[in-house]
Amino acid sequence: MGTLEENKSFAVGHLAFGYISGKASAKILKANLNIPLVLALSVIPDVDILIPILKHRGPTHSILMASIVFIPIFAIYRKKATPYFIALIQHSLIGDYIAGGRIQLLWPATSKFYGLELSIKSQTNIIIEWIMFLTSTIILLKTKDAATLFQPRYSNLTLSIPTFTVLLPALLSFPIEVPTWLIPPHLAYLFLFLICMIINLSKLLMYNHSQRTHKQKMKK
Repeated sequence: MGTLEENKSFAVGHLAFGYISGKASAKILKANLNIPLVLALSVIPDVDILIPILKHRGPTHSILMASIVFIPIFAIYRKKATPYFIALIQHSLIGDYIAGGRIQLLWPATSKFYGLELSIKSQTNIIIEWIMFLTSTIILLKTKDAATLFQPRYSNLTLSIPTFTVLLPALLSFPIEVPTWLIPPHLAYLFLFLICMIINLSKLLMYNHSQRTHKQKMKK
């Protein structure tokens, strides 16, 4: 089962639990949370899908590699880096460890693959992803974090990572790869991220244009 599904990955559970775990840890640590960055980090391990020389669920899914990468980040930001680290490692430690095939969780210490290998298309996995999606959506709306996604910040452009790494590829593979029941949450995230990026790009462009105009007037 793991061999048949090792190249498959659905973004819904990763995005949802990445946000939930990042939000929870940020609240405990009383730290501000960059929502777009947390969402991007929650699917970063799946960039190996786009790199032919890398095996999916290989080195990029290693929590040892994630820890090494975060050493300088923890040195600079200390406890403020914790929510982002958690959002990153939950992808492998929880999501991919449970469903879709095995992963190289401890590379490079060992090349051994680990995982429970629950079918990614099973009813159990689909229900889990839906629960995570609905829970994260409620929290996103209740805490008004959704509103922050529409504020003009350069970090919002990091939403292009989940958009083009997993969401679009997954939807373009339908109906071969993605179960019908997971199409709605995939579309919800895709439209949210695309609208957010379009709004932010337009606002940033307008802001930069107004700044240039202002500087030109000041020179005169």
